[in-house]
Amino acid sequence: MPRYEFTEGSSSKFWEITLEGTTLTKRWGRIGTDGQEKVEEFDSKAEAKKAYDSQVREKEGKGYTLAKGEDSDGGEATAESAVNPDLEAAILANPDDEKGYLAYAEWLKGEGDPRAELILLQHSALNAPAATRKKVAKLIEDHANELLGESLTEAISDESLKLEWHLGYIREARLGQVDYDSTTDIADLLAELLAHPSARFLSRLTLGMASFDGENDYDEALTVLAKAKPAPPLRSLFIGDFEFPDETEISWTQVGDLKPLYKVYPRLQELRVRGGEIGFGKIDLPELRSFTVETGGLGQGSVKDIVKAKWPKLESLEIWFGQENYGASGGVKDLKPLLDAEGVPALRKLGLRNAEFTDELCAALSKSKILAQIEALDLSMGTMSDAGADTLAQNAKAFAHLKTLDVTQNFLTKAGQKTVANVAKSVASGNQREPYDEESRYAAVGE
Repeated sequence: MPRYEFTEGSSSKFWEITLEGTTLTKRWGRIGTDGQEKVEEFDSKAEAKKAYDSQVREKEGKGYTLAKGEDSDGGEATAESAVNPDLEAAILANPDDEKGYLAYAEWLKGEGDPRAELILLQHSALNAPAATRKKVAKLIEDHANELLGESLTEAISDESLKLEWHLGYIREARLGQVDYDSTTDIADLLAELLAHPSARFLSRLTLGMASFDGENDYDEALTVLAKAKPAPPLRSLFIGDFEFPDETEISWTQVGDLKPLYKVYPRLQELRVRGGEIGFGKIDLPELRSFTVETGGLGQGSVKDIVKAKWPKLESLEIWFGQENYGASGGVKDLKPLLDAEGVPALRKLGLRNAEFTDELCAALSKSKILAQIEALDLSMGTMSDAGADTLAQNAKAFAHLKTLDVTQNFLTKAGQKTVANVAKSVASGNQREPYDEESRYAAVGE
């Protein structure tokens, strides 16, 4: 029970308050005495919480402050108390089934939880006009304290947190510092979000800038993700949603160790990582459909980790290799398991981008087993010369089934672009770069 005290002149008083469910208990009197006690009952937990907050503000307005060593627990948050594990389990088992949410709404009504109304409103807004969506926004604003709490609401206000709600719960979240004046600790904010009942069914998570001050380091945020209990049913995770080089260079960013996440988030269907210093380890994500790594320097070990992964459902794979000056190592020989189509039976879209060995890739792909199952091939941002374009043209039959081929941002001349123009059904070849000489071709992104 938080204890507040007021000492001024001859006055020496205390005031205590606690909230349990729909019951508000207060005790007050002179310091050193037992004082008096009063119990109030409310029709719902939401009403009780509102009264709790109002009375605390009133006492603080009169000069009462928390006693030394005391900690205000903020009362019993309605959202935290209104939890039904069985109904949650039904939603987690089939998160796309609206019936689970509607059943939860019926139970929440009896708890006096504003989330019940939010679920029903958002359900009616799925195919409804803008007027209903405005009601949803107003309900969230009016009940921000119950649905989010003070600090998450403040993070939304300063735009370090952006949310999308679905049937009463947070479906998507993006966290990130806004600019160089930001003081938000992204790891702490993430920990608070993941612990909140409103994020129980969080499906999509994006991490923007972790820090504008010094290196942009995601280590602490990854630790929070790995230790989340209970872990949300993430399907999509994007680490490194920043503009480069405007906000920070790719190679100035340290992503950290991804290995602990695999067991915690086995439902992941989309994983995108941007930055440097990435630890992959043995990748085991059986539900993954899309994997993208954007970096200026991918080491040989990381390349091997990626191509050895077993992804039975992976449909899209995009790898940026980067420049040797920024840590890139390895080459075509390290891609052999992938080129031999090992472990990726569902792969249809392949991006081998930002490489310093694109001409060699052209030759290797023309003889690879993986090419036959690919529908879209992206060899952009690399070092392809007219020699690479000639290789593609000479093996045109092998590439003819491709729906799209992207060779933009390489080093093709006009003649080279013409050579490759008809290799696939649709070829993108514009925005080429010009080398100083034959030895100065480089991958588009390094630092």
